[in-house]
Order: sequence, then C-alpha cells, then structure tokens
Amino acid sequence: MTTPPELTIANNSDLADVGGAVNIVDSKSDNKADKTTVFITAVQKDEPLVTRRELWTYYLYYNGDNGVGPLGYTQTLFQGLATAAGYDPVAGPGSSCLADTASGQCVLPWLGGTKSVASVVLVANGVSFAIMTAIFTTIGSAGDYGTFGRWLLFAVTVICWAAQYACMALTSPDRWKLAMTLYIIGFVSYGATLVFYAAAFPRLARNTPHSRKIRDKYENGELSTEEYEVEESMEKNRISNISTAHSNIGYVVTYALNLALLLPPKMANDPKVANYTLALDNSYWVLLGIWWFIYQLPRPGPPLPKGENYFTIGWKQIWAALKTYKHMPYTFVYLVAFFLLADGLNTTGTLVAICQNDKFSFSFLQSTYLGLSQAMTSTLSTFGFWYIQRYWKISTKKMFVVTNVVTILIPLWGMIGIWTNKFGFRNAWEFWAYNVVSGLFQAPYYAFSQTMMAELSPPGFDNMFFGLFGLSNRVSSMVGPNVIQVIIDKTGDNWQGFPFLFALCTAASFLIWFGVDITKGRRDAVRWAAAQRG
Repeated sequence: MTTPPELTIANNSDLADVGGAVNIVDSKSDNKADKTTVFITAVQKDEPLVTRRELWTYYLYYNGDNGVGPLGYTQTLFQGLATAAGYDPVAGPGSSCLADTASGQCVLPWLGGTKSVASVVLVANGVSFAIMTAIFTTIGSAGDYGTFGRWLLFAVTVICWAAQYACMALTSPDRWKLAMTLYIIGFVSYGATLVFYAAAFPRLARNTPHSRKIRDKYENGELSTEEYEVEESMEKNRISNISTAHSNIGYVVTYALNLALLLPPKMANDPKVANYTLALDNSYWVLLGIWWFIYQLPRPGPPLPKGENYFTIGWKQIWAALKTYKHMPYTFVYLVAFFLLADGLNTTGTLVAICQNDKFSFSFLQSTYLGLSQAMTSTLSTFGFWYIQRYWKISTKKMFVVTNVVTILIPLWGMIGIWTNKFGFRNAWEFWAYNVVSGLFQAPYYAFSQTMMAELSPPGFDNMFFGLFGLSNRVSSMVGPNVIQVIIDKTGDNWQGFPFLFALCTAASFLIWFGVDITKGRRDAVRWAAAQRG
C-alpha cells in the first residue's frame, strides 16, 4: 500500500534530530517574501519508549494535582475572610455581612470606594489569568528546547506547593488581602502546572509500545491511512482519559481524607480546621506528584538556537505559529472557539462557586460533600465516556460535542434565577444537581478538549501549540471575570452575569460543531510539520 509522503515523513520514527532556525514556506507560493523564520523542535528518532512506571508516575502527578486546594478550598477561604472583613452597604460601615439581619450584599473598601466581595473574587481571577498569559507567552514555548519544559513544570509545581502551605497563616478577617495574594499565586501556578503537564502528553502518546507498533504497521503498508489515524487517535484518547480519571480519583480521595478533619466535633470547631485541610490536600499532591520528576525519561528538544534566549523565543514562536493559520485553518478555528468556550466555562464555574459559597456560608464541610459528589461522578463518567468511545470507535469531536451541550445548559439554568427566587441556583438541591451534572459531563470535557488539541497540533511542536492552547484558555479568562464583575457591580445581582456566559458558551460550541474538521485539520498539521523538517 502506498502512503501519502507527508504522512510517512511526519510519522517516521527514523527521522533525524532537527533543531534551530527553519524557514516556513507557503506551499502555494515560491515568493521569498512568503518565508517566515521560526524556531522549531523535532520528533527525535531516539526518544525512549514509555515504560509502565513512567506512565504511572504521569498519572499519579495528575492524581495529586486535582485542584481541590488551589481551586476549591483556597477560594472558599479567601471569600470567607473577605466577607467577614466587609460590611453590609444597606446598614452602612461597621455592620456585619454575616448578621442575621444583613441584606445579602457585602462590600469591601476598594481604591477609594467600595466593591462587592463577589467582584473582588472575580478581579482576583482576572489578575490571575493575566499573569498566566504573561507566563505562557514569554516562556511557555521555550519548553520545546532542551530540558527547559521539564524544569518549568517542576518550578511552577513547587511554587504552588509553597503557596498552599503558606495558607496556614490565613487565620483572621484582617488578612483577606494576604488571602487574595496567596489565592492568585496558587491559582496562577496551578493553572501553569496544567498547561505544562499537558504539553508532555503528546510526546508520551507517540512513544507508547502500542503507538510504536501501529506506526511500524502503517509504515510497512499493513494499515491504511484511515485505520492508522483511528488507532492513533484512540491511543491519545486512552492516555488523556486515564490521566483525567486519575485526577478525579485524586479528587475523591482528597475529599474523603478531608472528612477525617472536618467531621470530628473537636476538629470541626477548631478555627484553623480550614487551614489544616488545605495543608493535608497539598501534602497529598506532594506525596504523589514528586515521582514524575524522578522517573520521567529524558526526551529533550534541540538546544536553544544560537543568539536566542528563553525569555524572547516564546514571543517569536507564538508570532510564527500564528502566521501558520492559512496552512492549518482548522487548528486555529479550534483555538478561537476554545478561547470563547474556556472563558464561558471557567467564569461560569467561578460564578456558581460564589453563589454556592454564599448559600452554604463558606462551610468547608458542605464544600467537601458537594465536591465528593462531583468527584465520584467525574471518575465514573471519564471511564464511561472512554468505554463508549472505544467500543463504538466514536471520534473525539463527537464525544466533545456532547459535553458542549451541558456547558451551554449550566449558565442557561442560572439565568432563571434572574426572574425568580425559586429556581436558578437558589436552592441547596440545585447545587447538588450542578455538581453531579458537572461531574458527569465536564470531566470528559477536559479530556476531549486536550485530545482535540493534540490531534490538531503538528507532531514535534508540542509546547508551541499547547502554549497557544493554554493561552486561549487563560487569556480568554481575563475577559469573562472582568465583564461579569462590572455587571455585578452595576446591578448588585450575581445572577445578571449568566446571560453573557450563556451567549459566550453557545457561540463557542456552534463554532466547534460546524467550523472544525478534525480529519482535515490533523492532515494539515502533519503536512505542515513534515514541510518544516523537509
């Protein structure tokens, strides 16, 4: 069987190492003005085979990096301290937001005026995403060179661990500003760990024993192009889904461990129980996460090109990558759509969490119960979605579309709360339902969105394009929180933010459903990568 040259070249395990400056040439033109210099990496011929131990340490890192501390409890602690430090604007300065007669509104002194606590939390999120944007644009793509990516993940992981342990100092309302600072540091470093961890995924996926086996069969003419693409996609989905499932298993285990601190009456009444809980969660991550840095096999990229440095090459790579949009249109349509979808989903989660914390009076115990319901359903759904996909050989995009529908329905349900106090995240049972539904559909969302990006990325350009992927996620999330906090400040109503989020999620989903062709996009990416190496 004759295979297309561009596919054979891009997937050939005998490719020579390539690095340095290369000219990207528009295949439709011989004009020298169409050339752009880009600094690339390569799929190296001698990348070591993935071992069972290495793959398990990869899964265990994500098991510990489940977000319970940096995303859940830290926000609850920060919002609780800020609320205790604020006052009811109806009753005036000196009043308490926690009094039985409080109006339900709560403001803090802010830049010579006041700002609602919900808006302050959203501002912290916006600042966090802005910092993440700076990190990803400046040094994210540099992870493709040498062993920089490995040390970059280690550095942001240690920073996140340190910030979580520092939360032991958050013991009184007057430290809400310190709580905000630690929340931002933890949120930023946690978000960075997710992006740089995901960037290692394509290299692992293409070096598993099964990937090597099917690649050999393809190159020997034993598999057609279509058969090879399906098998390769299934292997990517396998690793992505199992790693996501491990994150959710860690979610369950962490929350279960927390109950040992939150349920005993003596501990439950301890004013520092929230701090102890955060320290426990962080220790769980340290215990499971450290092994990845010990047992990860070396798969370095080429050395940094002469005359370049780690703090400028990221910008050059991103600019060069953006110029490739005409060669990989579906890759960039997906990045734009994911930009909108991530903004809507991330901000929806934050807004629901704000409403949830208010409803349950910042109770760590209630947060744990709700988190457990989401964690258990997330674990089951990740394995369930993977079983369904594997059994019926369903494409990644079709599986992703199913999760998109629920992404739209969540802010739509929140909109009901604008017109009535009976429904729309107004009752305790609705938050239980939200966590269950979110677990069933949002956990697979993360797995499939990552696999979509892996399928649309040129082989060997992992950090460059996963850097753009992370950038789409984080830059977008500067927009939503800032828009929503302005709406809340003007209306005094948290629920007024849901219509904007519904419109955002709907537009993004439609763009993915009707504007992204995975098969053509994958072949475009492989062809482009082969051209650069040629």
